[in-house]
Amino acid sequence: MASQWNVYESFQALLQAGPYHLALEGVLVMCVLWLFTAKKKPSKMVRLTKKEEEDLLADWTPEPLVPQPPPLDHPNLHTRTVYGKAGQYVDLGTGQKLLNLATQSFLNMGERPEVEEAAVTCLHGYGVGSCGPRGFYGTTDVHLNLEERLAAFFNCEAAVLYSYGFSTSASAVPAYAKNGDIIYADECINFALQRGLQASRSRIVYFKHNDPDDLHRLLKEQAIADAKDQKRANATRKFLVVEGVYFNTGEVCALPELVVLRRQYKLRLFLDESVSFGTLGPHCRGITDHFNIPMTEVDLLMCSLELGAGGNGGFCVGTSFVVEHQRLSGLGYCFSASLPPMLAAASIKVVDILEEEGAGLVQQLQDTSTQMHRALTTLHTKVNITGAELSPIKHIRLNESSGDRQSDEAVLRQVVQKAEEYGVAVTVASYLSDREANAPQPSIRITVHKNLTDAQIDTARDALTHAFTDVLG
Repeated sequence: MASQWNVYESFQALLQAGPYHLALEGVLVMCVLWLFTAKKKPSKMVRLTKKEEEDLLADWTPEPLVPQPPPLDHPNLHTRTVYGKAGQYVDLGTGQKLLNLATQSFLNMGERPEVEEAAVTCLHGYGVGSCGPRGFYGTTDVHLNLEERLAAFFNCEAAVLYSYGFSTSASAVPAYAKNGDIIYADECINFALQRGLQASRSRIVYFKHNDPDDLHRLLKEQAIADAKDQKRANATRKFLVVEGVYFNTGEVCALPELVVLRRQYKLRLFLDESVSFGTLGPHCRGITDHFNIPMTEVDLLMCSLELGAGGNGGFCVGTSFVVEHQRLSGLGYCFSASLPPMLAAASIKVVDILEEEGAGLVQQLQDTSTQMHRALTTLHTKVNITGAELSPIKHIRLNESSGDRQSDEAVLRQVVQKAEEYGVAVTVASYLSDREANAPQPSIRITVHKNLTDAQIDTARDALTHAFTDVLG
């Protein structure tokens, strides 16, 4: 056959090759044979004397596990310890009951006996924990019941439950936004949302805090760039990430103006209602309820159960298509142990209370928040208070910064210690300034709960006034 190997023809072709070609092939064949047959000699080991070994060990300095350890007097290494339930008053171990303006149980749900009873009853039936992620025998009927109740409460198709408030927004955002997308975000969003933005690997564009006009300017600039490359623009998704009430400032989101921009520029709106859930709106549903904006304008609503609901975990609500995607792509959902059933049962009872008493609870909280805001405006000439009047979160900041962040925080910590001496517990807001996209100015965060009386508001104002006077003069 013509294709069959012919030894004679191959030998003739070899004879026709030039001498240099034959010599090169011969050398290569010899090298290959030598590599396969040569014995490798063991490398000569250098033996050190005992003294040389000791000298080397004496000169060696191991690298520290933490390159730049914090000083031993760092405040985060000496956290305050609460003894007993953190309710309207807290005990920090001194035996003195301090008026609690530090924890974020705005509606005092943790003190409601029916919520405690629901948790204890569930504890007897389901134990302490679920001992596994939702997809690996960590799902109980209590989790499914809570998801159904939350979806119905927000008039949405479906809800998905997370076991940790921080991981809710940090997991939900990167489940949808990917590399090549653009995310427009308020410059003062909380740290959990910032981590979610970073994990998405999208291009992040921050606009000025609560400023729709600045967002509009950025969107128009992007529209001009998109017109030059229409093919790329069609493949680029655009997201808008904001909070209902901003945890770092206490300001209420200008949602109606943002919804207009969302429609005009076809943005996907992701809304964090962690602070506004249970504190805004006649039905306690948050900022959308407050401004009477239909849920169809929000693509994904994220929320923590650790603030107004007085529990643990978090959830997202939206369409079935959007929510179900997180059950496969939300890392905090897929790989974290599920929320303990007893906490889910407590949250179900909280939803019951909000449905029955929501309007009255919100109005009482907003009246108390407004009264507290006005009381704090006259604390000291060297400080100012930020946040909306009806917001349950207030921030007290120095009018003039020393230029050194650590020095400002040290001054505020002295004020906090003085306030404790006067019977009020407050806290300095914690920011990871080296990791925050736009670290807010150091502040004392005040949280308002609905059961504060007029006398307690006066006590808080007087205690903080004396504390700032003692420290600032």
